[in-house]
Amino acid sequence: MDDVSLGEITCPSGHLVIVDGGILGMWSADRSPSELDPAGLGITEPGLLAEVKGAVDYIVTGPDADEAGRSFGRYPGRYRYDIPATRTAEWVSTVEQKWRDNGWQATAVAAPRQVPHRERARRCAEERLAGFGVFGLSAVAVGDLPVDRPLAVRATRAAGEWDGWSEMVVRVSDAPVASSQPVGDIGIDAARFAFADADALSAWQHEDTLDGLADVVFWGAVADEAAAAFGAAKVRLPGETHHGWTDLPLAEALQRAVELTAWKDADPARRFAIDFRPHSHHWQVMAHVRASDVEAGAITVGGARILFAMTGQGDGVFPVWVDRDARDAVVAIRIELGFEDDED
Repeated sequence: MDDVSLGEITCPSGHLVIVDGGILGMWSADRSPSELDPAGLGITEPGLLAEVKGAVDYIVTGPDADEAGRSFGRYPGRYRYDIPATRTAEWVSTVEQKWRDNGWQATAVAAPRQVPHRERARRCAEERLAGFGVFGLSAVAVGDLPVDRPLAVRATRAAGEWDGWSEMVVRVSDAPVASSQPVGDIGIDAARFAFADADALSAWQHEDTLDGLADVVFWGAVADEAAAAFGAAKVRLPGETHHGWTDLPLAEALQRAVELTAWKDADPARRFAIDFRPHSHHWQVMAHVRASDVEAGAITVGGARILFAMTGQGDGVFPVWVDRDARDAVVAIRIELGFEDDED
């Protein structure tokens, strides 16, 4: 099996977050998630928008809070995030009845506001919790990492016929492994991992252009026809060649994307893909990913090196383990990517 380098990260806060790179536009940093517009998740249905906007977080209190918290199937612990607005009363009633049935004295207390994502990451890292939620997707945070040197991120190719990755590893030291613990799962809906310092994410600009410019590119079955209709040229970008325009003022780029979309929607036979790409941090790092033989790339944001890596198998839920040495220091953080054939 090949072991290859994906790049390096830095973690000046000592807290590393591993999360779906496609959702970083909804990272709330030190703000309450309720302050963000759920439309950024692609939600348009008014009822669902209200559910997300009015979600409530809870903390488990009482003499048996630890036992009660461990009873949660997902994210066991004293914290529960993002309970939908209309389900809060039912949820509290259900879990508190379960605790009483087990003889536990515990209460679910609503937080005065939704807990910011940075604080969720801090709790997860420092209390060694089994992940935390970011608008319905699971993420992982690990603490006690070196703050003064880069950390290598490597991947191992799977053996056999499947040519994807079997594992990704953040290598912290070469010390012998004395213990390994699961630390949660990473839910991926955009086929890419982000390895990021928890503080640096406060500076992340996912969709807002950094220089006032944007690209519009398109490809597919009728791309040549669309290019002729709109006077678009071939554009060669790192790792790809499409039709479109690069380095347009933002308003002009948006207008061209709108016009292309309207032209496409006017005829179901016009099948092609359109990508509107503001010159954001996400655009920068994905340019490196597309140009990379291993589908990974890194940029510096907020004083830290942040790395994106494609999963190699699309979306999914991926378990994470932390290896520690005999002194309880982190040796490695491992993401399991391989799978076994279902023989049942």
